[in-house]
This record gives sequence, C-alpha cells and structure tokens, in this order.
Amino acid sequence: MAIQLYNTLTRKKEDFIPLEEGKVKMYVCGPTVYNYIHIGNARPAIVFDTVRRYLEFRGFDVQYVSNFTDVDDKLIRAANQLGTDVPTVAERFINAYFEDVSALGCKKADVHPRVMENMDIIIDFISQLVEKGYAYESEGDVYFRTRSFDEYGKLSHQSIDDLQVGARIEVGDKKQDDLDFALWKAAKEGEIYWESPWGIGRPGWHIECSAMAKKYLGDTIDIHAGGQDLTFPHHENEIAQSEALSGKLFSRYWMHNGYINIDNEKMSKSLGNFVLVHDIIKQHNPQVVRFFMLSVHYRNPINYSEELLESTKAALERLTTSYQNLKHRKEASTDLTHNNQEWLEKIAALREQFIEAMDDDFNTAKAISVLFDLSKLANYYLLEKNTAIEVIDAFTKQFEELFQVLGLTMEKEEMLDEEIDALIEKRIQARKDRNFQLSDQIRDQLKDMNIILEDTPQGTRWKRG
Repeated sequence: MAIQLYNTLTRKKEDFIPLEEGKVKMYVCGPTVYNYIHIGNARPAIVFDTVRRYLEFRGFDVQYVSNFTDVDDKLIRAANQLGTDVPTVAERFINAYFEDVSALGCKKADVHPRVMENMDIIIDFISQLVEKGYAYESEGDVYFRTRSFDEYGKLSHQSIDDLQVGARIEVGDKKQDDLDFALWKAAKEGEIYWESPWGIGRPGWHIECSAMAKKYLGDTIDIHAGGQDLTFPHHENEIAQSEALSGKLFSRYWMHNGYINIDNEKMSKSLGNFVLVHDIIKQHNPQVVRFFMLSVHYRNPINYSEELLESTKAALERLTTSYQNLKHRKEASTDLTHNNQEWLEKIAALREQFIEAMDDDFNTAKAISVLFDLSKLANYYLLEKNTAIEVIDAFTKQFEELFQVLGLTMEKEEMLDEEIDALIEKRIQARKDRNFQLSDQIRDQLKDMNIILEDTPQGTRWKRG
C-alpha cells in the first residue's frame, strides 16, 4: 500500500511518489532564533520528525534539511535589548533549540543551514532574479515583482487581485506594486549588514529558504513542510521566487500542521498565554509533551492545557506499564508453543493496522489507538497461566519498534516521593469531597506506576511494587 499525504497545493490526499525511487528530499522551515522556542514551534518539529521517522521505517532514504533564521528584525531587537550582537543571540538560542527539541525526541536534520553562513548563495539567487526581470532594485532594497509570476497564489488558493498584503510584506513608496515583497533590505544605521551589488544590507525573510533549499536539495524537492501560518505569505513567496528562477516545480508536496491553542484560546504574548518549551520540560516529562502532540492528527488544531497534559501522562504510563510487565514476565516464561502462532498473528495484525494508520496521511492519533489495542492484548495475554518467551518477545519488539517510529521510548518515568505524597493528599481530599471518580482515577494512576496504596485507620500508606 502506498503512503498517502494531504498536499496543501492540491488540497487533497495523494499517493506519495518521490522524485527518485527510495529517496526523499525534505525541507522543513525552522525557527527564527531570537528566543527560546514556544509550544507552537515544537509542534512542527515533532510532527515532521515523526514523518521523517516513518518514511525511514518504510525504507526511504530521507535527506532532511531544516534551517535557522539567524538574522531578522527580531534578532536585531533582541541583540539591542541584551546589549550584544546578532551572531551571539543566534548562537545562544540555536544551542537552546537543540537542547529543547532533543529532549522532545527530535533527531537533528542532516543539515541545519543558517542564513549568515549562506549569504553568497542568497545574494547570487537575488542577482539572477534581477537579471531575469523578476526583481528590481529601489533605493538599496530589492523587491520581487509578484505579478510577474503568473501562478502566484496557487498554494494559498487566492487570486492575486483579491490578495491582502500578508505579514512581513512591507508596503512602502519604494515598491512598484503593493504586492511586491522584499528580497533584500538596505541596512539601517547600526544594523548588521553584508556587502551586495545593491549596497550594504541583509536578506528579506522569504528568500533564505528558497536559496538554501536549492543549495542542499536541488531545484525540485519532494516535501516542503512547516506550520499552517507559513502557507501565506512565506511559502507562497518561496514558490514564486524558486519557480521564477528555475522554471521548474519547486516542491511536489506541501505539508502544514495545524495551530495550537492554549486553554482554548489562541496563543499570543498579548494574552499572556505564551508557553515556552524551555519551561514546560522543566515541569513535565518531554516524552509526555511529544505523546500529547501526536495524539491529535497533525493537520487538526490542538488545545494545550495542564489538565490535558496530565491526562496524556496517565495514558502514556498505561502503555509503558504494559511493556514493563511483559519484560518482567519474560523471566517466568517458557518455550511452550501450543497456541503461540495464534498470538503472533494477532500481534502482526496490529502492526499492519499501525502501518495502515500512518500510511493514511501520517495519522498518529489512529496509530496511537493501535498501540493501546496492543497494550490491551498484551495485558490479556499476561493473564494466561503459561506464557511463552517467543510471544513475550514479539510483544516487546512491537512496542519498541512502533514507539521508535513515533520518537518515543519505553522507559518508565520514576515518580518522586513528593509527587506520590501530593497525589495521595489529592485523593484523600477527593474522598472527603465524595468525588469518588477522581479518587479512583488517582488510585489507578498510582497503580499503573506500581505504587501500592494501603488505607489504614492511621491514614493512607504507600510502597513501591
């Protein structure tokens, strides 16, 4: 069965057929590194890391490129506020990015190109657009003639006559048309700059990805991906620049993940609900954060809250507990084979269901439901009087393999004593309030963590199982 993915360009699911059999060229837009990444930045990092992992699981050789925007208005402001320079700010937050996404289980890209390290190719790219008549210089700035590219608007499915000027498309007297966008910006006093044929300055935001994708992956790539907010204007402008220069299709497939809300409200600094990954992973197991992100299909919006994260933690613990119970039971298992084949076939069938879910536009939510079916089957098998090493090994192998596809580990998080005490106090209060549903939920959560409770006249005692 072929992998199907939803292509933003055509607005439908399509069979995934790479340019070169067995190989995938994939470009994912990375962050602007002026601060720690927020939870919204984490979603594409996790989603497209999982897409990459699954393509590799299915036998593809994936060439994965994800950039850093390390020179930008935001970096210039941050450098001024911190009393330092742009390269220092960029280096600090690139290192912080790697720490955060590594904790979230994301592998490094094959290449993480930076704007400041690729200035020559960016300037050359712009020069060629000027030579071809697709761009023009105006008072030290260079702009792309948007109307010169006949297919402008094809990704966001907008008519060029109806387009509204999007974020980061500057309107000014220097332009020949309000829809034209900046490829190069003349340096203002005190700003970081580079020499160019049009004077000192720095690149516009959109040109960097076109130039670096071309350098590392070629004129045409298989998959270009990023957050939904990048569809317009960033990715639309990338298409215009790249296809105007090369005369070829820039990317065969475009993938975009949905937005994140915080407690059912759009995340924004003005609302004070701006959540940094750097802070979240100090309070929560990063694996829980990743599991949470994958529990919803990547194209759907996802709502983040502390309550949902706690619920996700309990769900992940159910899976890891099943795995740990299997590992423990193996020591008491034998080589009995009277009904092994029946169990092995059930395990294999669930593996196929997992693959079917992921083949259907990387449906991690459905794939996770298959993992819970695998967990239920494993728990049921462990009720057998006699268990076989062969079957136990098949269960544990599937847990490990499928978890790895999702970028998760089977290591069980050890609960701290003070965390256990806090949960017990919460359960005692729930019983006083006659909230027996919450009381039972906490008891089951502790049980899943192998914490045994004993209610006595002197109070609730606990021990590790």
